Amino acid sequence: MPETVSADDPAIRHAGRDTLSLALIDARNHTLRLLAGHETARQAPQRDGAPMASGDAAVWLAGHAGWFAESWIARNTQVALGQGCPAQPVRLASIQPHADFWWAREPAVMPLHGGPVLPDFAATRAWLLETLEITLDLLAGTPEHDDPLYFYRLALFHEDQVGERLVVLAQTLGVSLALEAPRIAGLREPLGVPATRWPLGSVPGGFVFDNEKWAHTVAVPEFEIDAQPVNWSQFVEFVDDGGYDRPELWHPEGWVWLQAQAARGGRRGPRHVEQIGVARFGGSGAVLQSRFGQPVRLAGHHPATHVSWWEADAWCRWAGRRLPDEVEWELAAHTVARRGFHWGNVHEWTASRFQPYPGFTPDPWADYSVPYFGQARVQRGASWATRARLKHPKFRGFSGPGEDAGFFGFRSCAV
Repeated sequence: MPETVSADDPAIRHAGRDTLSLALIDARNHTLRLLAGHETARQAPQRDGAPMASGDAAVWLAGHAGWFAESWIARNTQVALGQGCPAQPVRLASIQPHADFWWAREPAVMPLHGGPVLPDFAATRAWLLETLEITLDLLAGTPEHDDPLYFYRLALFHEDQVGERLVVLAQTLGVSLALEAPRIAGLREPLGVPATRWPLGSVPGGFVFDNEKWAHTVAVPEFEIDAQPVNWSQFVEFVDDGGYDRPELWHPEGWVWLQAQAARGGRRGPRHVEQIGVARFGGSGAVLQSRFGQPVRLAGHHPATHVSWWEADAWCRWAGRRLPDEVEWELAAHTVARRGFHWGNVHEWTASRFQPYPGFTPDPWADYSVPYFGQARVQRGASWATRARLKHPKFRGFSGPGEDAGFFGFRSCAV
């Protein structure tokens, strides 16, 4: 398999051993850097003199990345089968006797008492370095074919997703990671896309996430779509027009969700917003939003961020527009990028419910998609915190409609 892509290129889905090795090292180094940022915050006293309570969650996320790779590669006796591997293959013992207890399950479902507690930061770093070395040794002897390389690619993309979760955790808890601010493109007019038939989903070859299987032709009528996600100036107009007080603008379930926020201090804007409204900023349409623990004034042309699906849907109803279907988003990302279709700063909500494509079959990591079918909404694109190689226009993200911790935004289409 020829090495024709770099370690940060989305085409790494087709990469062979050498590029995968570099990418796996890069992903693990990124995890370690983010873990170090959480460790620094944990050690620094806060205003009340207590340490930042982010350590266990960060340790679990980082350790889980190492556990996932070891579980599906080094411990998996059927690793060479790739996508044909069963969901519960015969597994060898871990190099760490407590690995399954510590890192197999989310902390929320771990028993509160009994058994060993999570290791500290130093032990987690050692675990990550040791499991990476084992993974790379095994990769060096792996045949250059899609099935034998499948789990190495899966582990890479899983760790990239873990890395973004570590960034989201830092934002949620107010941990400063000294990350570079994204560049924001200027406002462009909406784009018209002619009617066509589009192959929604991915074709066989290289690595494909199970929820992208398989490409099937969809008839797409002509539509108009925003060139970039809805920005703060546009969202502020909705807020100033009483958008959070008008039930007619909200999906009934969304209105119930909004009222439930009252128990948490109310909701007058997306998550982490401290001030919002034209009057507060001299008509500029900017907002004051907490970013990694610090209030930051964001310009009006910046994309609205930490928006739930319910809020995105309500804004569209207020504006007389609608959220795009995922096929419209995918078609636009492929066909009108040269005309100004810009994505990559926020994960973008679509109108589509997260459902399997025709002919879907789950991959070995069966818990990735199946539990969320029918429950979540599809997100397309990527955020500024997403690793570049994961930014693929076929990638299907998904979250529950009330989720807003991630770097979530949206764009709209003409009705």
